[in-house]
Amino acid sequence: MNPRVSVIVPVYNEGEAIIRCLERMLRELMLPAEVLIVHDMPEDTTVPYVERIARTDPRVRAVLNTYGRGPANAIRFGIDAALAPVAVVTMADGCDDPRQIDELARLVDRGVVVAAASRYMPGGQQVGGPRLKRMMSRWAGRSLYTFARAGTRDATNSFKAYDTAFVREVGIESRTGFEIGLELTAKATRLRLPVAEIPTIWLDRPLGESHFDLGRFLPGYLRWYLFAYGRRLSREKLTARVRTAAVPAPRGTEYEKTA
Repeated sequence: MNPRVSVIVPVYNEGEAIIRCLERMLRELMLPAEVLIVHDMPEDTTVPYVERIARTDPRVRAVLNTYGRGPANAIRFGIDAALAPVAVVTMADGCDDPRQIDELARLVDRGVVVAAASRYMPGGQQVGGPRLKRMMSRWAGRSLYTFARAGTRDATNSFKAYDTAFVREVGIESRTGFEIGLELTAKATRLRLPVAEIPTIWLDRPLGESHFDLGRFLPGYLRWYLFAYGRRLSREKLTARVRTAAVPAPRGTEYEKTA
């Protein structure tokens, strides 16, 4: 199997709801792909349904995350396990448009290191979601685009494609929440590497219930927001920083959608 894109889907007890998500995704994927459903524990209720689909579609794999619980660790594990040169992170809750996975992956094929699905560029839209979270996310994205020249107006959205070689080189320091999308955008910005975006329509999750804890996740987002404004970094300095960074151990499971 030589996939061109690895789709990383962190899950937590999605149960039967994963079937609808996977059916839509597999129907829309045109590029040679693998779909990695990353779960934290063998008894996760998502696994039996994923294995059922995998018996008829070899693109799908259930993958047990051994890096520690939580979405950040699941995404890190999924990217490390990816076979393709492009990794696309998307959620299992139905908010993201699976038709855009191929389009994001093709942008990375063309040379960008981060391709973002943007709710806040012309043609994009966010439907639903908490008002405060929506306002803060929009402000953060637009200010980073204007003043830090981040290359996308939606740095906080998790629905992104990455050059897997870039991710493995710069590393992922986040261990909680979903700030990985902002972290990797900020690192690309500091390295002056290309970031691109396409408009997306994000629909508030039709599956399951959101438990986003703004107070708990805000420090992580703020850290990478401020990091993006620094001077240009060399690859050597950034990789040295990653090697010496002190990262707190993960606590619990924080499966939640991005800000």
